[in-house]
Amino acid sequence: MQVTLKLYAQLGQYLPPGAERNIIEIEVAEGTSIWQVIDAYNVPRAMCHLVLVNGHFKAPAIRDEVKLQPGDALAVWPPVAGG
Repeated sequence: MQVTLKLYAQLGQYLPPGAERNIIEIEVAEGTSIWQVIDAYNVPRAMCHLVLVNGHFKAPAIRDEVKLQPGDALAVWPPVAGG
């Protein structure tokens, strides 16, 4: 099934070739969890601060439980510092 993977800021370096503007359509198996996608692209879990599925925040404690559905958009941002 296809889902959209969006990795922002420095996480963009983990996207596969063919990604445009930090976004790519990927093929995943039915029943794939958020962490399984993140791990498949070698994105450090500690760098996954804000994780959204279709615009809804998913806390770290449930990222193994949430199974992606066809057409879902998984967006991940790293921690941000500013001042």
